[in-house]
Amino acid sequence: MVFINLPVADLERSKAFYEALGYSINPAFSDDTAACVVVSDTICVMVLTHPKFAEFTTKAIADADTIEVINSLSAPSKDEVHRIVDAAVGAGGTEDRPEMDLGFMYQRSFLDPDGHRWEYVWMDQQAAEDGPPAA
Repeated sequence: MVFINLPVADLERSKAFYEALGYSINPAFSDDTAACVVVSDTICVMVLTHPKFAEFTTKAIADADTIEVINSLSAPSKDEVHRIVDAAVGAGGTEDRPEMDLGFMYQRSFLDPDGHRWEYVWMDQQAAEDGPPAA
């Protein structure tokens, strides 16, 4: 399983944002300092208040104008890429850059309300197995 841990300024806002994308909250791993966002059977996003996140590191938490990681997840279709990113924008996120369409691969990205960058990517199954087609 993959657990992505993210510091958030407003836990309730973050929970509502990710639920608007169609994800659920696992109450067994959530409290007033953290919430477990279930993205899939193998991916969970732990949204943690700044004090809770700070319990796991001695480093400073990056501000929203800094980027340290880009979270990229695959989508089963271009339509699902559009659904997720459009839902993110509708729920208070910001589309981060123009779409990228390489024919065999399609991608859009957004920033969540705390400035964390997410990319959703669809790739043709044959290209995923064989690599991108020759230019």
